[in-house]
Amino acid sequence: MTIQPVVLCGGSGTRLWPLSREQYPKQLLCLAGGRWSLLQETVRRLDGLAHGHEPLAPPVVLCNEQHRFIVAEQLRAAGAHSRSIILEPAVRGTAPALTLAALHVLADDDPVLVAMPSDHAISRSEAFHAALRRGAALAADGCIVTFGIPPTSPATGYGYIRAGNELQPGRTPPAYGVSSFIEKPDREAAVRYAAGPYLWNSGIFMVRSSVWIEAVERFRPEILAACEIAHVQGARDGDFYRVDSRAFEDCPQDSVDYAVMERIGSQRETIEKPYAAVVRLEADWSDVGAWDALWQLGAKDGSGNVAQGDVCAVDTHGALLIAQHRLLACIGLEDVVVIETPDAVMVTRRDRAQDVKKVVSLLKSENRPECLTHRKVHRPWGSYDGIDGGERFQVKRIIVNPGAALSLQMHFHRAEHWVVVRGTARVTRGEETCLLTENQSTYIPLGVTHRLENPGRVPLEIIEVQSGAYLGEDDIVRFEDSYGRTGNDAVSASHGRADRVTPAERHGTAAKGGA
Repeated sequence: MTIQPVVLCGGSGTRLWPLSREQYPKQLLCLAGGRWSLLQETVRRLDGLAHGHEPLAPPVVLCNEQHRFIVAEQLRAAGAHSRSIILEPAVRGTAPALTLAALHVLADDDPVLVAMPSDHAISRSEAFHAALRRGAALAADGCIVTFGIPPTSPATGYGYIRAGNELQPGRTPPAYGVSSFIEKPDREAAVRYAAGPYLWNSGIFMVRSSVWIEAVERFRPEILAACEIAHVQGARDGDFYRVDSRAFEDCPQDSVDYAVMERIGSQRETIEKPYAAVVRLEADWSDVGAWDALWQLGAKDGSGNVAQGDVCAVDTHGALLIAQHRLLACIGLEDVVVIETPDAVMVTRRDRAQDVKKVVSLLKSENRPECLTHRKVHRPWGSYDGIDGGERFQVKRIIVNPGAALSLQMHFHRAEHWVVVRGTARVTRGEETCLLTENQSTYIPLGVTHRLENPGRVPLEIIEVQSGAYLGEDDIVRFEDSYGRTGNDAVSASHGRADRVTPAERHGTAAKGGA
């Protein structure tokens, strides 16, 4: 039976702020110390699973609409050809996401789905593969399988699974019936659970497509109904499958655990199918849910510090120190987390790392752009970085990928100066087109249609200086776009409508926002 990976890539990762932002969340970051993002690690860790065993299908990835181009580019960079990238127009939780994936593949086959969050770290691939193969056999027989992690500490940040009777004793890794699911406990309960027979709930599931659909229809029929309409009324758009926005927004929000697993688990190991099972997973797993977890994963120096970037630590112990933009110096600190980015610095004790989400909530309540986006913003054509700004000017460093182009556009209230630092630029300005090389520049008057392209084989880097009475990103009209972005992503030139503008753009911290 075919194994169909389903990668759940819709999280926001607020507890890893300021590296993780709403528009560039943790699963898109390289946090595990390697060259790959957590998303890329998720798809790459399946390499070798199919050798001599069940066939493995290309992954189905579900992600937020605003992350679609970054997700597609990261998959390509990792050499992972996706079966589909399904775009979720609203956050509705893992149960609707898995239901969309099951409906999407059920038309062609009834594979065993393996649903994996894209923000986990797993270092022992062979043990992970062995657990998946054990789970696939159970799922093929009609079981809904989850994977449980043996507790290494009395953690209060995880849900727990109480394991019941062993299924098919003697097989490895062991699998058990599920007696019950337990929510995140207090410290006293967590100490008891760490002694067994409890396992951490990993949030990874395996189930046949048809079995999942039957279970959702039984326990949460309103989720299935909304997802069926959203999927049937959806359409393919290049790399992406767009479900119907209105139908999906009407779908109730729920997790796989709440919607189905806990209700099946309450049957107390009944032989009625579908039943819940848990496979023991010993693969050095972490959900990278908070800064303390990242410290646990990292390579430590003789003082127990995990350091990334330009860091100078004196008499400092047990710290996580990350510098992205400048020298970070620490003296006489213990058990702290210090994260430096170009536009924000966060300092906390390691035992308070879970509370970073409170800072994000406060920033949101004040409409601060720092909770939404980084100073450096990624776009399908490359990236831009706001390096300076004042009352009537902004300075941006823009990188355009080889062969890429920004949209054809114009502005009513600002002019732009472009200086080529590296590469070759093809510039459209009104009716004229010209090539610029390093150290050459051009001027774009306000009200003039223009486009920036990179016809070369190396990245194009320019410095852009905007000047004018108003520099907000809603002062833009787009006429053409190479990436098929419509609606919320591009302006209709025929109606002169502006983009839906983010708070970051209204604060003047973003240029070329959807270009």
